[in-house]
Amino acid sequence: QVQLVESGGGLVQAGGSLRLSCAASGRTFSRYVMGWFRQAPGKERGFVASISGSGGTTYYADSMKGRFTISRDNAKKMVYLEMNSLKAEDTAVYYCAARTVYSDSLIYYTERSYDSWGQGTQVTVSS
Repeated sequence: QVQLVESGGGLVQAGGSLRLSCAASGRTFSRYVMGWFRQAPGKERGFVASISGSGGTTYYADSMKGRFTISRDNAKKMVYLEMNSLKAEDTAVYYCAARTVYSDSLIYYTERSYDSWGQGTQVTVSS
Protein backbone atom coordinates (compact mmCIF):
# COMPACT_ATOMS: atom_id res chain seq x y z
CA GLN A 1 0.00 0.00 0.00
CA VAL A 2 0.99 3.61 -0.47
CA GLN A 3 0.13 6.85 1.23
CA LEU A 4 -2.17 9.23 -0.62
CA VAL A 5 -2.88 12.83 0.35
CA GLU A 6 -5.56 14.84 -1.39
CA SER A 7 -5.77 18.61 -1.55
CA GLY A 8 -7.56 21.33 -3.46
CA GLY A 9 -11.09 20.94 -2.17
CA GLY A 10 -13.17 23.88 -1.08
CA LEU A 11 -16.29 25.93 -1.63
CA VAL A 12 -17.17 27.00 -5.16
CA GLN A 13 -20.24 28.41 -6.85
CA ALA A 14 -22.22 26.38 -9.34
CA GLY A 15 -20.63 26.65 -12.76
CA GLY A 16 -17.19 27.14 -11.29
CA SER A 17 -14.08 24.98 -11.37
CA LEU A 18 -11.75 23.24 -8.96
CA ARG A 19 -8.60 21.21 -9.36
CA LEU A 20 -7.98 18.42 -6.91
CA SER A 21 -4.52 17.02 -6.36
CA CYS A 22 -3.35 13.73 -4.91
CA ALA A 23 0.22 13.21 -3.77
CA ALA A 24 1.40 9.62 -3.62
CA SER A 25 4.30 7.80 -2.08
CA GLY A 26 5.69 4.59 -3.46
CA ARG A 27 8.66 3.73 -5.62
CA THR A 28 6.72 2.36 -8.56
CA PHE A 29 4.03 5.00 -8.91
CA SER A 30 3.97 4.78 -12.69
CA ARG A 31 2.70 1.20 -12.41
CA TYR A 32 -0.30 2.11 -10.27
CA VAL A 33 -3.75 2.50 -11.70
CA MET A 34 -5.18 5.58 -10.01
CA GLY A 35 -8.76 6.60 -9.42
CA TRP A 36 -11.00 9.22 -7.92
CA PHE A 37 -14.17 8.40 -6.03
CA ARG A 38 -16.64 10.58 -4.17
CA GLN A 39 -19.15 10.25 -1.38
CA ALA A 40 -22.04 12.65 -1.03
CA PRO A 41 -23.90 13.03 2.26
CA GLY A 42 -26.15 10.07 2.89
CA LYS A 43 -24.91 8.20 -0.16
CA GLU A 44 -22.45 5.43 -0.87
CA ARG A 45 -19.05 6.19 -2.26
CA GLY A 46 -19.08 6.11 -6.04
CA PHE A 47 -16.66 6.05 -8.96
CA VAL A 48 -15.58 9.28 -10.61
CA ALA A 49 -12.61 8.58 -12.87
CA SER A 50 -9.65 6.28 -13.42
CA ILE A 51 -6.33 6.60 -15.21
CA SER A 52 -3.81 4.01 -16.33
CA GLY A 53 -0.24 3.91 -15.10
CA SER A 54 1.13 5.63 -18.17
CA GLY A 55 -1.70 8.15 -18.23
CA GLY A 56 -2.64 7.11 -21.72
CA THR A 57 -6.01 5.64 -20.85
CA THR A 58 -8.75 7.31 -18.84
CA TYR A 59 -12.29 6.37 -17.94
CA TYR A 60 -15.11 8.40 -16.41
CA ALA A 61 -18.46 7.90 -14.82
CA ASP A 62 -21.15 9.02 -17.25
CA SER A 63 -22.17 12.09 -15.25
CA MET A 64 -18.59 13.40 -15.26
CA LYS A 65 -17.79 12.96 -18.94
CA GLY A 66 -17.01 16.27 -20.58
CA ARG A 67 -16.79 18.12 -17.25
CA PHE A 68 -14.04 16.32 -15.32
CA THR A 69 -10.52 15.47 -16.46
CA ILE A 70 -8.18 13.08 -14.69
CA SER A 71 -4.46 13.35 -15.31
CA ARG A 72 -1.18 12.35 -13.70
CA ASP A 73 2.44 13.39 -13.51
CA ASN A 74 4.50 10.29 -12.81
CA ALA A 75 7.70 12.25 -12.25
CA LYS A 76 6.02 14.13 -9.42
CA LYS A 77 3.91 11.16 -8.24
CA MET A 78 0.79 13.27 -8.56
CA VAL A 79 -2.74 12.67 -9.80
CA TYR A 80 -5.14 15.46 -10.60
CA LEU A 81 -8.86 15.88 -11.10
CA GLU A 82 -9.88 18.99 -13.00
CA MET A 83 -13.55 19.71 -12.38
CA ASN A 84 -15.43 22.21 -14.52
CA SER A 85 -19.06 23.31 -14.77
CA LEU A 86 -19.60 22.17 -11.22
CA LYS A 87 -23.11 21.49 -10.01
CA ALA A 88 -24.62 21.36 -6.55
CA GLU A 89 -24.89 17.59 -6.93
CA ASP A 90 -21.11 17.38 -7.22
CA THR A 91 -20.88 18.26 -3.53
CA ALA A 92 -19.09 15.39 -1.84
CA VAL A 93 -15.92 14.21 -0.20
CA TYR A 94 -13.53 13.24 -2.98
CA TYR A 95 -11.11 10.37 -2.45
CA CYS A 96 -7.96 9.45 -4.32
CA ALA A 97 -7.30 5.72 -4.69
CA ALA A 98 -4.44 3.58 -5.93
CA ARG A 99 -4.24 0.05 -7.17
CA THR A 100 -0.71 -1.08 -6.36
CA VAL A 101 -1.08 -4.78 -7.04
CA TYR A 102 -0.77 -6.46 -10.41
CA SER A 103 -3.26 -5.10 -12.92
CA ASP A 104 -4.57 -7.00 -15.91
CA SER A 105 -6.57 -3.98 -16.98
CA LEU A 106 -5.62 -0.41 -17.75
CA ILE A 107 -8.36 1.14 -15.61
CA TYR A 108 -10.69 0.06 -12.81
CA TYR A 109 -14.00 1.50 -11.64
CA THR A 110 -14.92 -0.50 -8.55
CA GLU A 111 -13.85 0.30 -5.01
CA ARG A 112 -12.64 -3.22 -4.35
CA SER A 113 -10.12 -2.91 -7.18
CA TYR A 114 -8.12 -0.35 -5.20
CA ASP A 115 -6.00 -1.11 -2.17
CA SER A 116 -4.89 2.32 -1.00
CA TRP A 117 -7.02 5.36 -0.18
CA GLY A 118 -6.50 8.93 0.84
CA GLN A 119 -8.34 10.68 3.63
CA GLY A 120 -10.54 12.67 1.28
CA THR A 121 -11.07 16.33 0.51
CA GLN A 122 -14.38 18.15 0.77
CA VAL A 123 -15.86 19.83 -2.28
CA THR A 124 -18.91 21.99 -1.73
CA VAL A 125 -20.75 23.54 -4.65
CA SER A 126 -23.21 26.27 -3.78
CA SER A 127 -26.21 26.84 -6.00
